[in-house]
Amino acid sequence: MKILVINGSPKRERSDTMHITRAFLDGMNEAAENEIHIIHAIDRHIEYCTGCFSCMHNGGDCIHHDDMSGILENILDSDLLVWSYPLYCYGMPAPLKALLDRTLPLSSMAMRKAGDRYEHVGQADFSHLKYVMICGCGFPNSTHNFEPAVAQFNLCFPNNRTVITVPESPMFNAPEAAIVTVPRLAKVRQAGKQYAQSGVISDDLMKEISSPMIPEGQYAEIVNGTVR
Repeated sequence: MKILVINGSPKRERSDTMHITRAFLDGMNEAAENEIHIIHAIDRHIEYCTGCFSCMHNGGDCIHHDDMSGILENILDSDLLVWSYPLYCYGMPAPLKALLDRTLPLSSMAMRKAGDRYEHVGQADFSHLKYVMICGCGFPNSTHNFEPAVAQFNLCFPNNRTVITVPESPMFNAPEAAIVTVPRLAKVRQAGKQYAQSGVISDDLMKEISSPMIPEGQYAEIVNGTVR
C-alpha cells in the first residue's frame, strides 16, 4: 500500500503527534510492508488559495505555480492519506490548512446531492483513497476539544475515513513520561495493525487510545507547574 503522510506540525519530526503517527505506521507495517512517504507542510512552498475558482473551471490548473501541483500528484498516486497534526485553536495548523485549501483543483464547480448535503463533482478520480486523521492536543481530555477538527475532517472526507484523537500528547516528547506513553504507543501500534488487516479499529481500542494517560487533574497540575 502507498501511504502519504501529510504532517501539519511546524515541528516536523519532533511533533508530539508524529510519535503517535509513527506508532500507527509501525503497526501497519507489522501486518504488511507499506511504501510510506512523508510531507512536512511547513517545508513546502504553498501559496494561499485566493478563491478565484480558476482551477475548478479549467481542468485543475491553478494560478499559483508552487509545490502544490506535485503534492496533488502524490495524493492521487497514494492509497491512504494520513493527516497528522496537533490541534491549533481547535483546528489544524495554518500550513496544513493552506495545503488542504489548495486541494480544490481535484473538484469541479459542478455539484450533486449526496444524502442530505451537496458536494462538488470531482475532476480527478480519488475514489480509491482512504483517509486517516491522527490528531494530538495539549489538553488533558478529548471532549470539547477535538470536535471542530473532527467535524471538518468528516465533511472533507465523508467516505473511507478513520479518526484518532489523543489528549495529553506533549507527554510523548517527555522521556520521564515513558511509563505511560510507551504502553499508549503500543495500543496505537495495535490499532495500526488492526487497520491494515481489516480497515477498521475496534471501538474498545479506540476508546483506550483517546483516553487520558494520567488523571486530568494531575496532568493540569504538571503543566501549570512548568509554566510558573
